[in-house]
Amino acid sequence: MSDLRAGGIREGCRPLFQGESKVTELTVLVGLRAKPGREDILRRELSALVAPSRSEAGNLRYDLFEAQDQPGLFVFVEAWSSTELRMQHHEHGRHIQHFHGNGIAHVEAREFAYVLKRVV
Repeated sequence: MSDLRAGGIREGCRPLFQGESKVTELTVLVGLRAKPGREDILRRELSALVAPSRSEAGNLRYDLFEAQDQPGLFVFVEAWSSTELRMQHHEHGRHIQHFHGNGIAHVEAREFAYVLKRVV
């Protein structure tokens, strides 16, 4: 599952922040699909990321959702004050590293990952 960490399991899903310039504030949406039969385990693993992520420097929002019409499709909505702080969270956060070492085994695919810019 190291491909997920490196940028995506699915064909055509590019890494977040690849070659992007510095952004002052960013919003990130990431969708992860659980392996069949592992939805409850992944739900617990992902839920455990929320509180420590919210307490990190630069975090403005860190919410976890599950698609009502697609059980097992989990969506993170994140907002960060800077790209650098989001990358620090993702690359050095102990809870994130724990997930990459353990919980990621329950992920079938990263369905999507978007870095958004505010329109209005």
